[in-house]
Formats: sequence, structure tokens, C-alpha cells
Amino acid sequence: MVLYEATRGLTRGLISGLCRPTVEGLEHVPAQGPVIVAPNHRSFLDSVIVQALMPRPVAFFAKAEYFTTGGVKGRLMKTFFEGVGSIPVERGEQAASVQALRTLLDILEDDGGVGIYPEGTRSRDGLLYRGRTGVGWLALTTGAPVLPVGLIGTEKLQPAGQNRIRPQHFRMRIGAPLQFEKKGPGHSLPARRSATDDIMDAIAALSGQQRSQSYNQSPAA
Repeated sequence: MVLYEATRGLTRGLISGLCRPTVEGLEHVPAQGPVIVAPNHRSFLDSVIVQALMPRPVAFFAKAEYFTTGGVKGRLMKTFFEGVGSIPVERGEQAASVQALRTLLDILEDDGGVGIYPEGTRSRDGLLYRGRTGVGWLALTTGAPVLPVGLIGTEKLQPAGQNRIRPQHFRMRIGAPLQFEKKGPGHSLPARRSATDDIMDAIAALSGQQRSQSYNQSPAA
């Protein structure tokens, strides 16, 4: 926890000093109890931004290679991502994805906060893509409130395909929590789809993005 608070405090200070972000809706964040944070996804830095600017810990997935790369750079990456509360996951492997969701479930059952991108991967064309139903599964299984988040302008911080970070003003808008009836893991697929669509509607209202009815795909796909 000491490492987390130190890393988050330093990161928050850098982001606030260099980017002067506008943050709206912090009053919607519950002070305690389980919470699911569901943002749109425009930048590699989105998870770090949300983790730094939220008033309570939020655990996000991060690529497993950020924790396993060798050398000094690898050790620094591992320390940083562990420090901000990230969870390693093998991308693109169904079994690993299911296990990762169960890891988030464990955190929620301990009254923690988790973050999940319903779109799955970054939008590189600015569209808001159809939500994948992992977020709906978590919401209906646990009954935890879902905080929709609209990130606006974060794509300018590090455009896709570029390594350089360029400090820019951006906005983070946190919406009112969405509450779904706790149905446990045995809920129906239509109920999961419906909950996910409601969450995406709330994200769209906050981000102002044009919608796409298709799922987003990673460049490798």
C-alpha cells in the first residue's frame, strides 16, 4: 500500500502539473465498498490516468510483458505497474481472460475497486465501439455499482504508434453510478448484453464519441 500511494501520488502530481486536466464527477465515486470503473479507451495512458486521478485504488489489467521484460527497463516497468495496482494478463488468450475476470471478481468481493474497458482495446479512429460483455458479467455477478467514465483528449498525449508523450489538457468525466440487480454468475446472456449496452450508453453520453455497432479489434487481428 505504501508503494501504491507513493507511485500514485507522484503520477498524479506529474499529470496535474503537466496536463492541467479537468476532472468532473468525483462526487460519484463511493468512498467504500466494491466499485467497477468503466472508461472509454483512447490512449495507452488511460489506465494510469484513471488510477492516478481517482480518489481510491482502482485495479486495471496490463499486458503480462510489462511484468516479465528483462533488464533495467523491465524492472522499472514492473515496479511502476505493480505500484499503480495493475494486474498482469496474457492478451488474446481466452483462458487467461476468464481467469483475469475472476481476479477482478476476487477484488470486488473484498470491497475493492476495479477498472475494465468494455471496448477491450484502444480506439484508434475515435469511434466508441460496441462493449464486450465482461463488464456486464462483473456487474450482474457482484451487484457492484458501475461508474461510467468518459475520457476526452487523452489520445493526444501519446498518439497511436508513437513513443513520445506530449503533455496536453484532457478531461475525465465520471458519471453517476449504474446499479444492476445482483444475479450471481448464473445470469442469462441477454441480461449481460443489456447491462453492457446500458453501460456503453452512459459512457457515450460522457465522452461524446460517435458510436460503432461493431467490436473493436487490435491491430494484430
